[in-house]
Amino acid sequence: MDIIDDYFLCDLCQNKNFKRVYNFSIRFHGVNFSDELIYDERTDEQYQCTKCNKTFSVHEIEEGLAHFKRKRKGLAQ
Repeated sequence: MDIIDDYFLCDLCQNKNFKRVYNFSIRFHGVNFSDELIYDERTDEQYQCTKCNKTFSVHEIEEGLAHFKRKRKGLAQ
């Protein structure tokens, strides 16, 4: 069987190269058993096209790759 490489491409410029971009935050919230605020540290990960700088979420990229899987499995049947 031949090897087929399907790349996730930027939908604006068709580039296949991305770099990781992180956002760091702290989310504060109250709880019903204490007057003090509780906090959660969060790290959001996105990927930025190296050509046009459009950003994509991890979910968008995973959905794009899942589309390739469904497409190839459909062709194999």
